[in-house]
Amino acid sequence: MTKHLAVLISGSGSNLQAIIDAIAAGRLDAQIVVVVSNRREAFGLTRAEQAGIPTLYFPLKPYKESARSREQYDADLAAQVATYAPDLIVLAGWMHVLSPSFLDRFPGRVLNLHPALPGQFAGTHAIPAAYAAFQQGEIDHTGVMVHWVVPQVDAGPVLASVAVPIYPDDSLDDLETRMHQAEHRLLVEALAQIDR
Repeated sequence: MTKHLAVLISGSGSNLQAIIDAIAAGRLDAQIVVVVSNRREAFGLTRAEQAGIPTLYFPLKPYKESARSREQYDADLAAQVATYAPDLIVLAGWMHVLSPSFLDRFPGRVLNLHPALPGQFAGTHAIPAAYAAFQQGEIDHTGVMVHWVVPQVDAGPVLASVAVPIYPDDSLDDLETRMHQAEHRLLVEALAQIDR
């Protein structure tokens, strides 16, 4: 059964591209029904448009400027996304924490990709944090996980994870490149194993 996906992004959309490519190659039985960005300049919107996928730009700034709450933004975003009738919402580099105002609209249907292993380096800047911990001799690897989203940051039940080694001569760029490659693989594998 083809899964209908809404993909939420804030940046370049390389993980979105991995999904687009997997669908095109027949490795993932899915259709992206909309790509949503909170940033107008996000290159992921261009990727979506080039692939003929509907896009939605939905910024938080007008809500802040008019003293509307974050919960109102999340509720309005959920209402917009719901019009596309997605089976799953995939947070692929979405740089906002979603409140219950969004999550309650799609119970058990919101997935997040996070560049760290469960219980490590929650929130933004997880890759630099792992690199710093490696340099201090605290860890010898990091990883990537796909998890179900709960209101707590990067804390929901884990669907899939993979370890990513850190090598002594790695630069931060080297590690980021290896992490992104792992993200692209793991996200597609995780989506493929969901049967809804």
